[in-house]
Formats: sequence, structure tokens, C-alpha cells
Amino acid sequence: MRIIRDYQFVAPSDKGASVAIGNFDGVHVGHRSVIDMARAAAPDAPLGVLTFEPHPRAFFAPDAPPFRLMGSAARRHRLEKIGVEVLYELNFNAALSNLTPEQFAAKVLRDGLGLRHVVVGADFCFGKGRSGTTDDLVRFGAEMGFGVTIAPLLEESDQTVSSTAIRTALAEARPRDAAKMLGHWHRIEGPVIGGEQRGRDLGYPTANMAVDGLHLPALGVYAVLVDVLDGPHKGKYHGAASLGTRPMFGENRPNLETYLFDFSGDLYGATLSVGLVDYLRGEEKFDSLEALIDQMNADCARARAILEAL
Repeated sequence: MRIIRDYQFVAPSDKGASVAIGNFDGVHVGHRSVIDMARAAAPDAPLGVLTFEPHPRAFFAPDAPPFRLMGSAARRHRLEKIGVEVLYELNFNAALSNLTPEQFAAKVLRDGLGLRHVVVGADFCFGKGRSGTTDDLVRFGAEMGFGVTIAPLLEESDQTVSSTAIRTALAEARPRDAAKMLGHWHRIEGPVIGGEQRGRDLGYPTANMAVDGLHLPALGVYAVLVDVLDGPHKGKYHGAASLGTRPMFGENRPNLETYLFDFSGDLYGATLSVGLVDYLRGEEKFDSLEALIDQMNADCARARAILEAL
């Protein structure tokens, strides 16, 4: 997948794509539907996605609580996996945010990226102050020479599929409901970082990952599917993970600690993708290390049974 970050410097070979436009946080089934429509609209054109980094919401409200379901690297991996050939991941800055809807259509979509066709969701807004509507986009496309398709909002079990609905499901400890809307397990992706190695002392060595900048699912223990994406231990594993602040040890900064079943090796520096399958229990503070170990034994036995039944 080719990645373009500046609409003013695009090679001729990266123009003429059929593109789905949006933020694609989570790359859920609604997003997949929009991308599939872009593929169908011009099957002989390169399939592209136009998105923005940072997320416009983070640009306008940088101090707001974290809301993203995935970071930009995880989004790139997911888009590449579903066949996107060109990712226009444009730098969202003051200059871009101040373009009027007509300027955005002319300077970015027509002149800069040279798009052949665009597909957007029915709730799509664009341009300064989000003042451009889907009707405006259809009109600009007709005037400027690119096709436009408006995709209807997708529903799942009488609920509109959206990143907001997925965040709610995760916050309420319903990872399987989130997975139905996502079309895949909700995953936390990132490099393994150094920890206190307490898990090793307890007989449960864990791979620690930061969760800064992400919307946090319910804190607690999960049955997880783990993809080690690089390094000598690259592959797929079952495991149990604790997402939280480690109250037993007086910590207060959330992170993700994942124990891989039947694994031996060093994962420092490797990139992991940890899929949340089932919520086992909330965070607890135990009276003793022995009680903690007993509970970890029970958590892992339950997680094994759940994952083996998938």
C-alpha cells in the first residue's frame, strides 16, 4: 500500500483512484461498506482511502479525553489487509481546515489527488466549519469531473454502526458486541515496552504495551488473541491480558499486560496486535500475592477454554 501525506505533491501514478473518504477510526463494517462501494464504482481504478492525521477532532480539541479506537499505524495495517492500494493520509492542519468546501473539492480532490470517484457516508461533512454537505459534494463532482456516491448508514441489530457505538460497547465490557460492529476483534496494537517484570516473578511473564491516546475499554482481564507482527516470534497466539492500573501494586497509569499461553521468548521491541475476545472480570486488589496467583490461574484456565471454543 502506498501512503501519500501531501496533496500538493502526488505522482501521476497515484492519481485517478476511486476513493472512500472519512476518518475510518476502527475500520468497522460501515467503513468496509463504503470502501467496497469505492471498489465497485471503478473496478479498473486503484482503490484508495482518503483520511486525515491527526484526527480533526483531536486537532480542534487537543486536550479532550482520548477517543480513538486505533492509532494511525493500526489503521494503516487494517486498510492494507482489506486491499486498499493507496492511502491518502493527509496532514490535517490549519491550512487544510480553513479550506471552504469548494476549495477542498477543487484543490484537494480534483487538482491535488486527481480522484476519479469518491464515496462518502450519508453523514459526511467537509470544508471549513464542516459546512459542506453531501449535496454540495455531488454538485462539485459534476462540475469538476469526478464521480460521487453517497453510502447509506449501516445498521447492526437495529443500531447504527458507528465508532461511537463501538466505544460504548467496549466501555461497557461488551467486546463481542463491538466485534460485530467492527467485523473483527477490537485490537490494541503497539510495541512491547519495558515493565517492572513483576509478572515474571509471579510465574506469568507479560508483554507490556502503552495505551496512551486510545479510548480505553472497560478495565479488567480479557481472553485475547495475539498476533506478534514482527521479529523472531512472529505468529498467532492465545493469551490472557490485563488492561488497567495494577491496583495491587499502587500504579495509576493504565497499560496492557498480555500473557501468551505456551510461549517462551523475548518480545521486547516487537509489535503486538492484541484482540479482545471476552471480558473475564474487573480489576481487583487482592489480600496477598498467593490470592492474586490463584486468580491468575483461574483467569488463564477460563481464557483457554473460551479461545479453544472459537
